[in-house]
Amino acid sequence: YFFTFSSRLEDLRVKLENEGLVNISYVVVNHQGAYSQKKFHLLKESVSEYITVYQQDEHQADVWTTLNGNKDDFLIYDRCGRLVYHLGLPYSFLSFNYVEEAIKIAYCENKCGNCSYTEPDIDATCENITKKADEKLAEVEPKPSGQHSNHNHQLHRHRHHH
Repeated sequence: YFFTFSSRLEDLRVKLENEGLVNISYVVVNHQGAYSQKKFHLLKESVSEYITVYQQDEHQADVWTTLNGNKDDFLIYDRCGRLVYHLGLPYSFLSFNYVEEAIKIAYCENKCGNCSYTEPDIDATCENITKKADEKLAEVEPKPSGQHSNHNHQLHRHRHHH
């Protein structure tokens, strides 16, 4: 399982970086169990050097218990270290877009105002991401057929600009 996960996580990292989302830290927390500890080196070798693999010590408090999560969860923090999303199964499957979208939102939203951790070109990068999302939505938006002229069918999207 972790080879599929590792390659999908690496693909997502590269995709986001190519879209301009840079300086994102990715950390995989290896499970504390004996089986996972024995396979640690395989997990570490299955990801690039841009993804940190953290090995829990069997005598420490379990990271997932401390974070109120489970081993397959994604915890997404903003640049100020605040938890923005906690995605559990099935939303943490990388074959879906939930993790990608959550990372983009955490990266682009500016909840606390000016920040010394903000990348110089973040506004242009995030504007481009928003534009692409709008174009994708326009492709799937139903076209009026003329049969229901009394009804206004629109998709509603709520974006929060801070």
